Amino acid sequence: MEADERRQFELTTLPHLDAAYNLARWLTRDEHAAEDTVQEAYCRAARYFKSFRGGDGRVWFLSIVRRVTFDWLEKRRSQEALPFNEDLHDQSDESANPEFVAIRKCDEATVRQALEELSPLLREVIALREIEGLSYQEIATVTQVPMGTVMSRLSRGRSQLQQRLAASQEGGSA
Repeated sequence: MEADERRQFELTTLPHLDAAYNLARWLTRDEHAAEDTVQEAYCRAARYFKSFRGGDGRVWFLSIVRRVTFDWLEKRRSQEALPFNEDLHDQSDESANPEFVAIRKCDEATVRQALEELSPLLREVIALREIEGLSYQEIATVTQVPMGTVMSRLSRGRSQLQQRLAASQEGGSA
């Protein structure tokens, strides 16, 4: 990589390393794995920087981080299978916003634990939207799914998060 290209690559990616780490951390639930996947994503981004056609460097880089992280998760899938719980997915109680529940009733550790219990696809969209502040369109671009799927996953993730926080609160006050 030539000096000018390297400088352009660094300007495109370095400002987004924290967001990349946050996404990888939420997906892997392991800070060391997150560091490894971000490092691998950074190397992959450098290798393929010539294919970057401009635009939003954050979305481009987070897309690479996502792919590398899901590759990592796939390799470990046999060790950590998440069962599909029909009861959790069918409930649609939208009576309280999980963010307000978290602020009012839970501490940071409880919220972190509840987020980590979500499936990787739900953790991903919650982290990208609520923690990194990406728009629905940006999330759709990063995850390579339609915007409707993003909205559905956010709704399901928020609902499950709300249920977990409510259950935690009930367990803590009993």
